[in-house]
Amino acid sequence: MSEIKDITKRDEDFAKWYTDVVTKAGLIDYSSVKGSMIIAPYGYAIWENMQKVLDKMFKETGHENVQMPMFIPESLLNIEKDHVNGFAPEVAWVTYGGKEKLDERLCVRPTSEVLFCDYYKKIIKSYRDLPKLYNQWCTIVRWEKTTRPFLRSREILWQEGHTMHATKEEALEETLKMLHVYEEFQKKYLAIPVLVGKKTDKEKFAGAEASYSLEAMMYDGVALQNGTSHYFGQGFARAFGIQFLNKENKLETPYQTSWGVTTRMIGSIIMVHGDDRGLVLPPNIAPVKVIIIPISNKEDVISATENLSKELKEHNISVKVDNSSKTPGFKFAEAEVKGYPVRIEIGPRDLEQGLVTIVRRDTLEKATIKKEEVVEYLSKLFEEIQDNLYTKALKRRDTMIYEANNYEEFKEIAQNKPGFIKANWCGNVLCEEKVKDDFGMKSRCLIEDEEVGETCSICGKKAKYRLYFGKQY
Repeated sequence: MSEIKDITKRDEDFAKWYTDVVTKAGLIDYSSVKGSMIIAPYGYAIWENMQKVLDKMFKETGHENVQMPMFIPESLLNIEKDHVNGFAPEVAWVTYGGKEKLDERLCVRPTSEVLFCDYYKKIIKSYRDLPKLYNQWCTIVRWEKTTRPFLRSREILWQEGHTMHATKEEALEETLKMLHVYEEFQKKYLAIPVLVGKKTDKEKFAGAEASYSLEAMMYDGVALQNGTSHYFGQGFARAFGIQFLNKENKLETPYQTSWGVTTRMIGSIIMVHGDDRGLVLPPNIAPVKVIIIPISNKEDVISATENLSKELKEHNISVKVDNSSKTPGFKFAEAEVKGYPVRIEIGPRDLEQGLVTIVRRDTLEKATIKKEEVVEYLSKLFEEIQDNLYTKALKRRDTMIYEANNYEEFKEIAQNKPGFIKANWCGNVLCEEKVKDDFGMKSRCLIEDEEVGETCSICGKKAKYRLYFGKQY
């Protein structure tokens, strides 16, 4: 029991607290492969739920799943120079096949734009072949120097959408459509508020004309990029010689997008909703919504827990019964560490009165409910918990967003207050670099519908944009 309860206080050492939660909640284990993690069954179950929901959302918007190779020949990777230069420091190479040295090095995919383009060149011939709306669920490899479970790993589980369109307008519409699919998912399922905006040219994806991101704020005020969507224009298509005959029988070059999210979202759930007792999962994404704990090993109590479990399953409520020999106190602590949204306790006295005790994980509030009313009560309670987690996260985030109208204000905030700083920006990359050099903060995204002040908060020249800055994981 001490091992379960022995979680570092969140406000004392946030990094240690995070590590404690991911390990003690049984989400990951450490691997003998340096820089890579083992995603344990409970952690993978969360990812499976994310996949299930997102995959349905993608297919509802007309996308199909495909599978590309995991290796990229060096010559193929080098076709789009901006792209390869952006990824060069993180690329892992295969140089031998068995005992024989390869004639050409193979890159272990860091992303799959070039693979999709190589394929699209073969299958896109006419306007009738467009749009191509593909998605891939796979792993990628990026040789990160510093790793942390879910946040940065050398091997990453993700999805990557890659689409081709006949017109610029269609491609831009796709870019923003998928960005807002992600936004809906973050809010509705993860209960995480995100800033949604355009990346600066300095921070955009290698090879893209425009990148858009979803920026979530963790409990400690540090940003986590929870998803991106990119508009490539015709850059990759031209580099790969992809053309199609339009309705006038003339050759044109198509327009491309890509978009993706990763298991990093699991890290964001932990760091946005977790507390000193451990994980707190939103009901809409939790693999187990209800844990039932008998307060006695008497036959009638055990039978009652099993009957209730069966009833909940019949109403499509995911449930687990803890019939182990551990003490009730240990079971309660373990349930809290694992973040099950609802705990139901059944004891002999409850059984006599036809009652159960229901404890919600987000607030630890208890309620005594008639056994026959449990299903109806839970359906409402799940909504309350989901809404409460989002509202709580939004309130905390908004209290940690600060405005700086000049560099003195920016400095004062950056040195004393964790969170995001919104600033007026002239558009010069030198201002971004100055903020990074002075405070270790990067630009997060441009918010285009916010009013822009007259002068840049960094250099004092005429401002053009509203730009958010923050430290990042």
